[in-house]
Amino acid sequence: MAFYLAIKEFWRARGRFMLFSLVIALITVLVLFVAALGRGLSDANRQFIDKLDADVLVTQENADLVLTASRVSGQTLNEVRRIEGVQAAGLLAFSNASLLLPDGEDVDVSLVGIEPGQVGAPTLLEGSDLRNRYGNQLLLDENIARQAGVGVGDEVVLETIQGSETESFTLTVVGITDERQFFFAPSVYLPLYTWDKVKPQAEASARSSAPLGNIIAVQLAEGASADDVSARILARIDDVAVADKETVVSAQPGYTAQQGTVSAQRGFALVIGVLVVGGFFQIQTLQKVPQIGMLKAIGVRNRTVALSAFYQILIVTVVGVALGGLVTFLLALGIPPVVPLRFTFATIAAAVGSLMLIGPLGGMVSVRLAVRIEPLSAIAQGK
Repeated sequence: MAFYLAIKEFWRARGRFMLFSLVIALITVLVLFVAALGRGLSDANRQFIDKLDADVLVTQENADLVLTASRVSGQTLNEVRRIEGVQAAGLLAFSNASLLLPDGEDVDVSLVGIEPGQVGAPTLLEGSDLRNRYGNQLLLDENIARQAGVGVGDEVVLETIQGSETESFTLTVVGITDERQFFFAPSVYLPLYTWDKVKPQAEASARSSAPLGNIIAVQLAEGASADDVSARILARIDDVAVADKETVVSAQPGYTAQQGTVSAQRGFALVIGVLVVGGFFQIQTLQKVPQIGMLKAIGVRNRTVALSAFYQILIVTVVGVALGGLVTFLLALGIPPVVPLRFTFATIAAAVGSLMLIGPLGGMVSVRLAVRIEPLSAIAQGK
């Protein structure tokens, strides 16, 4: 009975209800895009760290866990490897360069120096690992490989500032890795000594006999406690800090503020949705007070009236969310890859779940209002 009444009224006033479903659809588009933007920005900031095959990271003590500000040496790496509970450790170094595309354009990339065969080497999709510590070889992120139109065995050109001049370096692609952005830029992996040669230099002739890295990625032995190993490292090695990956990600400049801003935007969109839905259905209920009074006068129970109002709210919300999801999908097809949007099942499910709640939450006022209507006064009001 309640569902029949809800469908009947929805169909009779379908123009009005569909118009409001469009309003919910617009809110849905906003919430889905904000959720996808938040996920995309998060991945762009943390993807590299999340995918590191390491349990804890070692940085310079006074760098506040900021990766690009930290400097650690090969001597520190050797000391870390001797700590009880450490299974393996690798030195990683970061800088930036421009990769020349076949069409003459260039794209900014993150240069990652690694020790071949040590912790920090990425997962390969094709090709082989880096083997030579001094070889002119590199591994390309799959996204930049696709954008550049190159594959295993091809040569690519990297440009960096050497002194006051721009210098080009030709290297051979030996492998393609899975997607690994390092702070919004696709990653290019080089042997540590090659990285030291290619990276931007204050002087064109400047070269290090033992390159400094930015972090040490540490794998723990089976059964070893991260807290215990971290305490040993701090006790035996001077001027270092140790943290897990999540702590390091949160310490990067702007990450927490960025995610907080996106979450606030999504929260405001949902609050606006609740208020809009509540206002619409409250006006809707006030307009049909006499009809509700008549239904109660002929014996329709409050439970039926409440359920009918609830079903109307649910139908309008479902239609609006479905339309909004379709519009979001169509718009996402035309958005360029440079926009950091990431639609994942978990992101979409969480957003749709919260959107489905805004209807019932916003409509509770109208349901309560419908239940409290007195038949006699409502009928008198309609005369």
